[in-house]
Amino acid sequence: MNNYQTFDTVYIFNYKPFSKVCQAFDIKNFLAYNLGMTNKTDYTLPWTSPERYRPYASYDKAYTDALTASVATSAYKTTYHIQPKTGLLNDPNGFSYFNGKYHLFYQVFPYGPVHGLKSWGLMTSTDLVHWQDEGLKLFPDTVYDSHGAYSGSALPLSNDQLFLFYTGNTRGADKSRAAYQNGAIYTATGEIKKFDSPLLTTPKGYTDHFRDPMIFDYQGDKYAIIGAQTAELQGAVVLAHANDASLTSWDYSKQLAFTNQDMGYMIECPNLVFIEKTPVLLFCPQGLDQSVCAYDNVFPNMYVIADGFDPEASSLTNTSALHNLDDGFEVYATQAFNAPDGRVLASSWLGLPDLDDPSLADGWQGILSLVKELTLKNGKLYQYPVAETLSLRQTQEQITLLDTPTASPTNSYELELELTSDNELYLFANADKTSYVSLTVDMLNGTLTLNREHLPVNWAESYGNTRSTTFDNTTGTVKLTLFADTSSLEIFVNDGEKVMSSRIFTAPENTYLAAKSDISATLWQLKK
Repeated sequence: MNNYQTFDTVYIFNYKPFSKVCQAFDIKNFLAYNLGMTNKTDYTLPWTSPERYRPYASYDKAYTDALTASVATSAYKTTYHIQPKTGLLNDPNGFSYFNGKYHLFYQVFPYGPVHGLKSWGLMTSTDLVHWQDEGLKLFPDTVYDSHGAYSGSALPLSNDQLFLFYTGNTRGADKSRAAYQNGAIYTATGEIKKFDSPLLTTPKGYTDHFRDPMIFDYQGDKYAIIGAQTAELQGAVVLAHANDASLTSWDYSKQLAFTNQDMGYMIECPNLVFIEKTPVLLFCPQGLDQSVCAYDNVFPNMYVIADGFDPEASSLTNTSALHNLDDGFEVYATQAFNAPDGRVLASSWLGLPDLDDPSLADGWQGILSLVKELTLKNGKLYQYPVAETLSLRQTQEQITLLDTPTASPTNSYELELELTSDNELYLFANADKTSYVSLTVDMLNGTLTLNREHLPVNWAESYGNTRSTTFDNTTGTVKLTLFADTSSLEIFVNDGEKVMSSRIFTAPENTYLAAKSDISATLWQLKK
């Protein structure tokens, strides 16, 4: 996935421009433009197209050192979430288990907090909690990905080969777009070997907004679904299948049938996973009409549950209604996969296309969610942090939230409580409770409302300051598990019945908690 950009020149990563027009635009001019008279980089200044898509080698050490220092001192840095060292992080990609480790790639533009020339970074882990930064791995270095290595997926071929399937974004001198579905092999020694030519090009009947191949295994055969826009400018998902075990030859099946509803003008980041053999399709429909399924964010992340998958007919059978995957302020491009241990694991970008958050001013944007396990209970999709997340816990404290705010040492904690009556929680609050984010619990109607209008740092207000979700109130109790991490808040309702994930930007001293009515809770401070 990437939001749509226009630009005037075409570069490839080996630093040779297709056009000579921009060769005169050098890094000194860029630094002078950004540094100005104050000698302090202002990362919020407009990034022109040549700046976004200039070759990586043209960024000199003075600029990269300043950017690194700015991110390192950012008040919004998280402590236990994946975030970029510098620049912009967005979609999780290539989530897989390979060579004894979990591999989680992510889309990144390392030289600024904006959507520019994208590569894939890589994090590895043995426990889905403690991650090792392996650096940038998949670069835009061919004519088939000249303007970015866009989103995709991964599947192990053997103990020493991980197949990567991704979209290469390109543009011509006339600003025309072409998207290619490319393949590469990531080896156990950390090398990338790209295939010489694209595995799939855009088929007839679709525009070049055609991207994000998600590969999966079904009954021993390999398939991929790809997000698409039809020639009639309708959102769609296209199915493809592999012709050989080496995944070097692919053919299209046809458009995946999963709904009779109009899916807006584009579908991004489709994922098909099987939870105890039940197909669940995750996807991001852009421009979806609110009458189909209500949502508040600029673009939603949604899912349907099906009775079955019929690859011959290219269809999901007897699908459910559309549901929002997350009812918070910022979740998009969720990627899930069937792990070898039988779990279905997922990670999300806590961000949205076409929106800039306040960390932009510090030279970075975007984090990934906690890794969640997806399960089905009574026909509902549940999402909850993987059991390994318990290893983050340090000190445990039984506290009582009162109307008078109580200080937490940090905004890096897990908070768990159960409510049997209406209440309002105040998080990320200051000492006199004039600044906070609130969570209102309505037991009668079974609703939760998250409100961030009272924070000292507001953003994306054109999409509203509140988000709401519903929960099963028939038991008379609602359980809330909240994970706070400096500039993020992930709320899990009734062990994952509903989820609300959001970015929270506040002052460093806003570490207080309170409640309208007294309530007992358990608080764990969490490790970095």
